[in-house]
Amino acid sequence: MSVMKNRAVLRWLVPVTAGVAVIGGGAAVGTFAAGADPALPPRSAAQLLEDLRTSRLDGLSGTVVQRADLGLPPIAALAGRATGNDLAGLVSGTHTLRVWYGGEDRQRLALVDTLGEQDILRNGRDVWTWNSRENTATHRVLPADAPDRATVPATPADAADRALEAIDPTTAVTVGRTATVAGRDAYELVLTPRDKASLVHQVRIALDAKEHVPLRLQVLADGQDEPAFQVAFTQVDFRTPGADQFRFNPPPGVKVTEATEGERPGPAGKRFDRKDAEKADVRTVGTGWTTVVVAKIGDAATGDGAKPGADAPDAQMLTQVLGDLPKVSGDWGSGRLLSGKLFSVLLTDDGRVIAGLVTPERLYQAAKG
Repeated sequence: MSVMKNRAVLRWLVPVTAGVAVIGGGAAVGTFAAGADPALPPRSAAQLLEDLRTSRLDGLSGTVVQRADLGLPPIAALAGRATGNDLAGLVSGTHTLRVWYGGEDRQRLALVDTLGEQDILRNGRDVWTWNSRENTATHRVLPADAPDRATVPATPADAADRALEAIDPTTAVTVGRTATVAGRDAYELVLTPRDKASLVHQVRIALDAKEHVPLRLQVLADGQDEPAFQVAFTQVDFRTPGADQFRFNPPPGVKVTEATEGERPGPAGKRFDRKDAEKADVRTVGTGWTTVVVAKIGDAATGDGAKPGADAPDAQMLTQVLGDLPKVSGDWGSGRLLSGKLFSVLLTDDGRVIAGLVTPERLYQAAKG
């Protein structure tokens, strides 16, 4: 399959480097040769993009390490615990994952930590999630007409896909230094947003020199020398994994929940109704790197006056963290601001959440509009 023509592959192969513009549109593509490593012949940015666009991926397995230092309070981990989804905590700290890819309908991801393991598997139309800590699993059968798309995003190629979608005339695309990632030679594509309202300084994508698959993605925040976010293979094998890697055999005593049509499975047996998501009032403002998402979630978005149940200590803690965020106000209204190295989130008192990879000032403009 073509990695660039079949975008489902890239979506599978984490999400922080997003933009919403379409590839192309007159992007400024640099023609500088890749770094000084004599083992790799020079390649221009246009050539590397074409390599990526025409590459084929039949299968792989490997170990991925993700590191995030976004300069945020421990809100992500709290949100994960409050919703029963530890995978939400991937936006902070360091995490190691094992991944297997056997085609568009065969994928597996395993997040292993000191407290247990969480797996997400897709095998044909069957999708399983499993939490070893609670020994719970959720099973869902995809409809026959379900599109072939990513079920378990986690690797550098998934993050690279989101970054490449942001290429437009406001993006400079050049070639960086060559590198060695997971023991393999790689070229480096560098995406640099031109709009100063973006908090993203650069996105660096290391492409396998032979397979042309992203092996590492780094996101540098404005004014920072070290990546605020990185996802990279530490070991990778491009052979197609055996079919048994995608079969889920429930361990003894596991509690299995069957998800019904219209629901999607979540970790720890949690259920999420698709209809609830469709009710959300969400729109976007702007394009490319400075796209801002505006969502109406109801009154008291800042958590003031919220009353979580007494049996939800993590939810109470999350509400307290939200309440401790600095108060802001202007001609757009008032609310609280969560700001990190790469993105800003404004929670307004009239029940809106406004977020983007932008400065707070850009959020205030969107809130006023």
